[in-house]
Amino acid sequence: MKWALLSLAFALPAQATEITPDGLDSLSGFDVAFLGEVHDHPGHHLNQARAIRAIEPLALVFEMLTEAQAARAPSTWDNAESLASALEWDGSGWPDFAIYYPIFQAAPEARIYGAAVPRDQARALFGQALPDVFEGDAERFGLDQPLSAPEQAARETLQAEAHCNALPVDLLPGMVAVQRLRDAELARVAELALHETGGPVVVITGTGHVRRDWGAPAALALAAPQITTVTLGQYEMAAPDPALTDFWIVTDAVARDDPCAAFQ
Repeated sequence: MKWALLSLAFALPAQATEITPDGLDSLSGFDVAFLGEVHDHPGHHLNQARAIRAIEPLALVFEMLTEAQAARAPSTWDNAESLASALEWDGSGWPDFAIYYPIFQAAPEARIYGAAVPRDQARALFGQALPDVFEGDAERFGLDQPLSAPEQAARETLQAEAHCNALPVDLLPGMVAVQRLRDAELARVAELALHETGGPVVVITGTGHVRRDWGAPAALALAAPQITTVTLGQYEMAAPDPALTDFWIVTDAVARDDPCAAFQ
């Protein structure tokens, strides 16, 4: 039964569809919507806000906020600066709060949840096993099971590429474990938010976390297959083939400094 559920959780969407932002206006009818982004792309956040207005969620789950930060979210706020201050966003390492603010404006009555993995918890994975670090039920979310050799290798390759092939090889398994932990935490908090608010729930996170084959939706499908979900990926210039989300949007890239410069 365990492996049958794993196969179900990691299945790719049957009908993946590229859409334009207009298609976000009808994105509703699910318990949990995973809305991906390229973090520093203002247009991606505007698209997320547009989807949120259609979904009308009762809860917003953020990869960018810890549980403690989310607990400080006020019931009302006057402007982006006051909300950013309450959430202690500045200094968090995430892009300017101004480009995230439309997401909050789109659902001002929604309850805010944080699903960020604290740094000390992530660091612990370089010396401890996933089930010992995850604060939820590791078995429910598949963290008690090792990855297959091909998937482990594929994930390590992605981690190497994401870090400009500058990481020592012996760090890559730990980086994969951190990614799995973050996916499971997003899924755990999404399930909690659905239970506490009745939903719908929107999860705001990077597009890498919303892929159906091994991202947060897969972890949630394994833990609670009765919960209905939809996934939206947002990409710059081109989407992967095959598509890894139910729907996806391709946008132009934003101008940015060379991300690999920091590793040189």
